[in-house]
Amino acid sequence: MRPNRIKWGLKMFALVVLAVAVIGLLVMGLWNWLAPDLFGWRPLSFVQAVGLLLLCRLLFGGFRGRGGGHWHWRARLAERLEAMTPEEREKFRAGLRGRCGWHAAPDAEPSSQSTQT
Repeated sequence: MRPNRIKWGLKMFALVVLAVAVIGLLVMGLWNWLAPDLFGWRPLSFVQAVGLLLLCRLLFGGFRGRGGGHWHWRARLAERLEAMTPEEREKFRAGLRGRCGWHAAPDAEPSSQSTQT
């Protein structure tokens, strides 16, 4: 079984190297096509494009993969809303509307300031 693991590891390494090369070429091509004409910036080399890709991944994406785990707050909110009574749920939503600037409910009365002249 050990030779299969080594073979699998080499295949994965080759796929990662190929993916980095293809994405680096794509970044370099898009940059060199758009940035010099639009902004007057210098074209990038392949190594600079891979470095830019790595920098963007570190700053904006991290290396945690795409598990969808960063959306766990939605599931927790749904669980909390399920556990609430209808009155508690409406009070919670009203509080959100007040804090987040959400639009008032459609059945809300117009404010008295808009009717006064």
